[in-house]
Parts: sequence; structure tokens; C-alpha cells
Amino acid sequence: MSVLFTPYTMRDVTLRNRIVVSPMCEYSSVDGFANDWHVVHLGSRAVGGAALVLTEAIAVTAEGRISPSDLGIWKDEHVEQLSRIARFCNSQGAAWGTQLAHAGRKGSTKVTWEGDGAVAPEDGGWVPVAPGTEPFNDSFPRPQALTEDGIAAIIQAFRNAAQRTLDAGGEVIEVHAAHGYLIHQFLSPLVNTRTDRWGGSFENRTRLAIETVRAIRTVWPERLPLLVRFSSTDYAAGGWDLEQTIELSRILRGEAVDLVDASSGGVVPLPPGTIPVGPLYQLPFAERIRREAGIATGAVGMITEPADAEAIVASGRADLVIMARELLRDPYWPLYAARTLGATAPWPKQYARAEGPRASLTARSHIADEREIHN
Repeated sequence: MSVLFTPYTMRDVTLRNRIVVSPMCEYSSVDGFANDWHVVHLGSRAVGGAALVLTEAIAVTAEGRISPSDLGIWKDEHVEQLSRIARFCNSQGAAWGTQLAHAGRKGSTKVTWEGDGAVAPEDGGWVPVAPGTEPFNDSFPRPQALTEDGIAAIIQAFRNAAQRTLDAGGEVIEVHAAHGYLIHQFLSPLVNTRTDRWGGSFENRTRLAIETVRAIRTVWPERLPLLVRFSSTDYAAGGWDLEQTIELSRILRGEAVDLVDASSGGVVPLPPGTIPVGPLYQLPFAERIRREAGIATGAVGMITEPADAEAIVASGRADLVIMARELLRDPYWPLYAARTLGATAPWPKQYARAEGPRASLTARSHIADEREIHN
């Protein structure tokens, strides 16, 4: 029996298998609103058999966007379109949720296909906020250092976004504390050089993450799971590292966090080749956090083969497999993986006539030959 295709329960939510659609920025919104693109993009992954579909990083404030084209959840008007996505994903047997995010100093930048660099206020950009005033690099905007009131307002914005997720029909929330965005900026000594209660010691640098989780839990029901994505290491001396990630994961387990999504990097620019990118390269982070912090984990990063995904969960190295680019290449990868592993995964009734074995190359060539003859 395939472990990858066994159910997994977090609180009152049972996922039909262990495959999760990782948050992937689409840069296709206007004023934060979801639209037909998001319905099709996220809905097709639910049709394809994934158990949990998460939105891209969804901004909790307008100034918390990465680009002006980011998805948003900072106002009540955003809920209606998000609820449409939730209903469709649920109708296909998948749970739906949001990844709540604030970009911090990596905000007000161009969408990826337009190149690097800042978006000026006169072109729809803004002055981003951060722990301090150092930009990510020379092409990024210079941020404004957050005040106590500013930090409090962002924590409240995460709380409000959690309520809107609930209003939209969400069953899962993931807090984005990775990839160099605001919460990660506070965690990392490479960025956070504050001397007040938000900087310096481990206790102070982790305060924003902990208080954000606590604020979310004031409105997010006990029956629903809460996840956190961390960058397990900055890959740089003196930065945030795996040992600190493990310690914070232990703390958050006591704050009603159910699972850590273990990624890495992103808080400072790194020389090419610094990150040892390759198949399953981030899996050791998920494995150690799970073992040493006593919390469930999701493995992410260049997981493409069904056998690898199966081995990750079957060996207990992680509880969920969180996939990104491979699900962009093939939204129906879970159905392919089930067939490859000899598991059972329900196909949508509209697609049931394609559920049998794929035609062999030989069979396909015969069909092509027959078409040539008859033409």
C-alpha cells in the first residue's frame, strides 16, 4: 500500500493524501483580487488529485505585497472571489487554504517576467517597511524601519486576514516566515539589527513570529490546522540557521502550530552556487525539525518523482510532500503518481474515460500510421 496515498489528519481536517500544492506567486491580480486565472490555476490542481491547495503568498496589507500584481486579503471585498476558489477545490475533494504573507523590504518590486528592480510610487509602487532601512540589494527599494505601532498594525493585519480566510471557507492557514519576507527578516540577525524588544536576542527576533501566530489563533478555530513556512537556514555565517529553526518550531508547537513547511534561503543575496540545489536538497531540514522539535513537517524542494515522494513519507522523514514546479508542469501529477505507485486515487467523473493505462509509444505510432493512411 502506498503511504503517499493514505489520508493525513490535522485537527478536524483530513487530507485525502499527502500531496500539497505549494504556494506559487502568479502575479496576476489587480488591487489584490483573485480572478479567473486563480480559479483555474488552483482549481485544476484540486481536479488533479492534490489533497491541499494553498494560495500563493497572499498579502495581509497592500504594502505587504511583493509586487503590485500580488494576490491580497487585506479587505473584506477580497473574500467573495476567494470563496469561489474554496468551494470549487472542496467540490473536487481537496482542502483549500491561504498562505498569509507580508513582503517587508522585498515589496514594491517588479513581477518576475518584467525583470528585477523597484516599482516607483508614481508607477503604482510604495515605500516598503522592514526591521531597518537596508534594502535587499541595490535594485530593491529602500525600506522604512517599522515603529512599535507599525508592528502592532501588521500583527493585527495577520489576524484580520485569518478571519477573512475563515469567511472565505478556508480550512488551513500557512504563515509565511521564509524566503526573506517580513517575518524572516525579523528572525535573521543578518537583517534584524534592531536594539529594541524586536531585535538582538533569539527571544526578541522570534517575537514577531510568535505574536503573529498567537493573534491568528484568537480568530482561527482550534479545530482547524495552522502551518508555518520557515527558511531553515540563511546559508550565511551569522544568520538564521537550522538549530534556531528547530528551537522556534518547539515553541510554536506549544502555540497550536501543527506543521512546519521546511524551506530555506532568501533573506540576503548569495553568490551563485552557495545553495546546494538538487533533488530533495531541503529534505534533511524537514527530517531534523520533525525529529528534534517533535512537530509534523512538510518536505519541499525539487521533489519530482513518485518513488521519491513515497519514500519521504513512508520512511517518516516528513509527513507531507509540498510540491511547486512539478505541479506547474503537470497539474495531474498526483493521478500519475498514484498509477505509478499502484495506489488508488479517485479521478473526476468527467475524466474517468482516461483513467486506464496510458497508450504505449508503439500504440501511438500505430494510430499515427493509420491517420497517415486514411489521410
